[in-house]
Amino acid sequence: MSEYANPEPQVSAVETVSASAEAPAPKASDETSPEAPPEVFGAPPESAETQSVPPTIEAGSNGDAGGKSFPAEETGSQAAHNPAESADKAESKSELPPEENSGAPMEQLIEQYGVPQPAASGGEIFEGRIIAVNDLGLVVDVGAKFEGLVPAQEFVETGGIHFQPGDLIEVERLAEQKEGYVLLSHVRAHRRAVWERIEASHKNGAVLKGKVVDRIKGGLVVDIGVRAFLPASQLDLRPTHDLEAWKDREIECRVLKLNRKRGNVVVSRRAILEEEQKRQREALADSLSEGAVVTGKVKNITDYGVFVDLGGIDGLLHISDLVWGRIAHPSEAVKQGDEIQVQILKFDKEKMRISLGRKQLLADPWATVPERFSVGTRLRGKIMGVTDYGAFVQIEPGVEGLVHVSEMSWSKRVKHPSKLVKPGDEVEVVVLEVNTEQRRISLGMKQMQPDPWAGIAERYPVDSVVTGRVRNLAEFGAFIEIEDGIDGLIHISDFSWKERIKHPSEKLKKGDEVQAKVLKIDGEHRRLSLGLKQLNDIWANWFAAHKLNEIVRGKVVRNATFGAFVELADGVEALCHISEIQERRAKGESGDRNKSKAAAAKPALTEGQEYEFKVIRLDPAQRKISLSYRAAQKQAEKQEIAAFRSSKSSPTATIGDAILAKRQAN
Repeated sequence: MSEYANPEPQVSAVETVSASAEAPAPKASDETSPEAPPEVFGAPPESAETQSVPPTIEAGSNGDAGGKSFPAEETGSQAAHNPAESADKAESKSELPPEENSGAPMEQLIEQYGVPQPAASGGEIFEGRIIAVNDLGLVVDVGAKFEGLVPAQEFVETGGIHFQPGDLIEVERLAEQKEGYVLLSHVRAHRRAVWERIEASHKNGAVLKGKVVDRIKGGLVVDIGVRAFLPASQLDLRPTHDLEAWKDREIECRVLKLNRKRGNVVVSRRAILEEEQKRQREALADSLSEGAVVTGKVKNITDYGVFVDLGGIDGLLHISDLVWGRIAHPSEAVKQGDEIQVQILKFDKEKMRISLGRKQLLADPWATVPERFSVGTRLRGKIMGVTDYGAFVQIEPGVEGLVHVSEMSWSKRVKHPSKLVKPGDEVEVVVLEVNTEQRRISLGMKQMQPDPWAGIAERYPVDSVVTGRVRNLAEFGAFIEIEDGIDGLIHISDFSWKERIKHPSEKLKKGDEVQAKVLKIDGEHRRLSLGLKQLNDIWANWFAAHKLNEIVRGKVVRNATFGAFVELADGVEALCHISEIQERRAKGESGDRNKSKAAAAKPALTEGQEYEFKVIRLDPAQRKISLSYRAAQKQAEKQEIAAFRSSKSSPTATIGDAILAKRQAN
């Protein structure tokens, strides 16, 4: 191609300066942005300041060109001798109006011819059309009266030239020439366009599209025209652990941080998702209300419930509101990805928390429980759970009852329900109570077995002797198990007739086998009174051996203001009231009151001494014996007088005679 067909354009000094001024420079704020991992990015991009600008010379320093600036390779004289340009000027001259063509002075025409036409300066970006593809590269017509060449070397990394004649291409003009063509760069133009889009995204939040090309420590590398770093925390709304699955995927992202000088770009996909989620939530929140029935998708399943996506807002469906019955895990009722209908139970718009219910949309099995499970109904159920206080039994799906630990067995030895049942066991129960309002059914297991208290009076009549094992000790007595389900109590007062027991452990310990006598049976309250000391009933023996008005001998064990306690036998005590100790004053007898009080305060009987007493009252049922010292003394005196009279053969002898004779004998 001849030099006339490809005239070299001229560049003014003004255009050269403006091209340099228009090149974007890094923002000051970008200098402080954190850098992505160094393996993400290659070499920093060339800034506009480092791009080639054609050197200029000052034309007109000698007054030839009016002080205008031209490219170094072109001078004003060279432009004047350019045949193609002269032809263009001649053509433009011939097109002038006749009056201007005829009247214009020659100097004006020469000056007009000598002024260079405006041309694009180096660094500007054009969109041109490819007119030829050859070994050198792409020949591009940029529509500015020149054709340029994009060297083939620019397409080596992309696997060769993929453009065809007629295709449009974006190029940047360089300040160099080759083979008569102005050199152009598609790579630089593309790079500048990419960085402009990146800066716009960083400044305005514009969305960019890119492809995940690699996985590195801490995140992914995304190709958005340049290699950008996508942290794992900015990939999705929830933590993502399988980053490998994202490779080669096309994604949308937004620039978070930018440092053009170093070529660092940090992008986020999560920011776009959060904005979209926020818009969806706001729109959805206006349409939701408590009590509404909506359709959602099971998003996540946990041990305590199910998270349901309602279309931008997640609601919690607790395991207790999933079904009417008891389930061990929510996965027994729903699967991840299932679409289910739920009812909004509670909606907190400020915190955007939604509580959902599914069982509320299902038939309530408790509606007919009173009619189907009346008190006394015998059922068969399955143990669903065991606690410290009992076991829960499912009698049908959605209906459960509680068997309290006290209703499991007639025996009181059961310390924990797990000793009798475990989850999954099939048991027979009877309905004891139904509370529809609180949705509670009380069940019993021991009622399915014979009641050991039935006929206890016939098996263990009062005064019969039984054998049992000490099951427990308390401060007030010992519990004796005489058979499975029947315990009797030996009160601490029934341990011994003569010993004072402070605690049952002084005589018994748990596990001891003992014999006891049945004292009392209370079948209504299921109580059985037993006694140890009653096995050797010294009171009954004493009452059998003595009668009323009999003279007995006993030892005073202690005195009281109201009398004296007398021990008649081992473990048998009687009371001699003070009125039965001293002589009573005759009616009308007067005396010194102080002396009377002093005599009353002084005990008439000495503790530890033995005396004779007369039995004046017997109460075997209450085990009480009343004695009289005064009556015994009078009876002894009468016996002495009778003996004295019989010995002296004097029927008229008096008490004085008897006393005198007794003294003389001594």
